[in-house]
Amino acid sequence: GGSAMAAGSSPPTFLLLGAAGGGKSLLVRRLRHIRGARGHRGANRAPVPQVGTNLTDLRLPRKVTVRELGGCMGPIWPSYYSECSALLFVVDASNPAQVSSSCIQLLSVLSAAPLASVPVLVLFNKIDLPCYMSLVEMKSLFRMQDIVSSATQPITMLETSARDGTGLADVLQWLRATLKD
Repeated sequence: GGSAMAAGSSPPTFLLLGAAGGGKSLLVRRLRHIRGARGHRGANRAPVPQVGTNLTDLRLPRKVTVRELGGCMGPIWPSYYSECSALLFVVDASNPAQVSSSCIQLLSVLSAAPLASVPVLVLFNKIDLPCYMSLVEMKSLFRMQDIVSSATQPITMLETSARDGTGLADVLQWLRATLKD
C-alpha cells in the first residue's frame, strides 16, 4: 500500500473513485482552491463527466497527487491500486438509484489486495440537494456497520457538498491526518 510514500521520490497518490455523476471533479477542484482566495469563480460551472484520469496536486502542506478516475472507468480502477496511499470514494447521496451500484463498487475496491491497509474516506456528497439521504440513511442502505467491521482498512465517512463547500474542511483535515500516519 504505502510503498510510494516510503520511496520518498514522488508525492503520495490518493485515488478519488466513485460512480459517474457523484461530484468527484467538482470536489477535487474545490479542495484545490479552498486554501486560496474566497472567490470560487468557475466552481458552479456545469461539471464535465471525467472520462479517463485527472491528476491534481494538493499541498497539505506536503504535496500529494489526487488521481481522479472517471466512474465509467471502474473496470480498470484496479490497475491504479498499487500506487495508492489513500482512497477517497464518492457517493451521490441524492441519487437513490445509484446506491446499490456504488455499494457494490465500494465492496469491490475494499476487497482488492493492494488496498488492504490503505485508509479509506467514504464521502456522501451532494447533501446540499433537497432529495439527499442523511448519513444515517446512507449508512443503513450501505450496511456500513457490516462493511466497516469486515474491512481490513480504516474507514471514515463524511457528508459533503462539493457545490457549497460543506464538509470540505473535514476532508482536508482527514487528508492531512492520513499523510502524517
